[in-house]
Amino acid sequence: MAFNPYKKDDALIDALAQVSVTPVQGRSPWQDARLRFMRNKAAVVSVILLSLIVLACLFGPFLLPHAYDSTDWDAMSQPPSLKNWHLFGTDESGRDLLVRCLVGGRISLMVGLLGTLSTATVGIIWGATAGFIGGRTDSVMMRIVDLMYAIPYILIAILLITILGREFYLVVFVITTFSWMSMARIVRGQTLSLRSREYVEAARVIGVSTRAIIFRHIIPNLLGVVVIYTTILIPTIIIMESILSFLGLGIQEPMTSWGVLIHDGAKLMETSPWMLLCPAILLSITLYSLNFIGDGLRDALDPKGR
Repeated sequence: MAFNPYKKDDALIDALAQVSVTPVQGRSPWQDARLRFMRNKAAVVSVILLSLIVLACLFGPFLLPHAYDSTDWDAMSQPPSLKNWHLFGTDESGRDLLVRCLVGGRISLMVGLLGTLSTATVGIIWGATAGFIGGRTDSVMMRIVDLMYAIPYILIAILLITILGREFYLVVFVITTFSWMSMARIVRGQTLSLRSREYVEAARVIGVSTRAIIFRHIIPNLLGVVVIYTTILIPTIIIMESILSFLGLGIQEPMTSWGVLIHDGAKLMETSPWMLLCPAILLSITLYSLNFIGDGLRDALDPKGR
């Protein structure tokens, strides 16, 4: 009997009908970036450590029996011990160092967050505007950036804080004034490559205003670069606040920050080393965690790694 290739094989058709086909679903770029970030063990551990420090700074002072400005006259300059729950010891005034480290961390993290938000806002708008408009406007705006780089930061910060005072918002203002230039340069460089894209040209052709193109098309496409640089900017601003506080130009007593605590602990390093080590260790863990998170985000958002 001759073989007929066009003859239906009922048994084969029934077998194929019973096979369940599972559709293959692709991953979005953000899902792919999240998976690559989760493979970075250092970044994941850093997220956990940073989360624990943030939660401790936010809620820890409410759970401990001591206030950050209350004194224990019977435990002045006491080393870390379980006596009276002074787990990090006390300072020379008998104030609990653990509570002061947590409250100081709250202030330092707030300065880092607010300073980063304001710095990123100024730098993104300035750099995107200069890069998109170009020409003489770009030249003038970037020469202003070069001029700001030439101004000695510490001297102007000392002058402004001495005249205006050492209030929290003034510290953030001074830090923002001298830290937005790098963000502006990075955003400008990215904008120069984005302004020739097809969707930007199409928006120009249909009559979209320059302001709308910058805020609707240019800035949203810079988020990947901005997020990566922001994780680097936060520790930089925290260090700047710590330097100002170490020089006696930061947060005023009885309020404190990690920089203030390190400044006080450095003066008593030989007799009371815990006063220096406790805030310095917390500050170091925070800065390292932010740097590792930044490296993880850089690798996760890198299109070459896809």
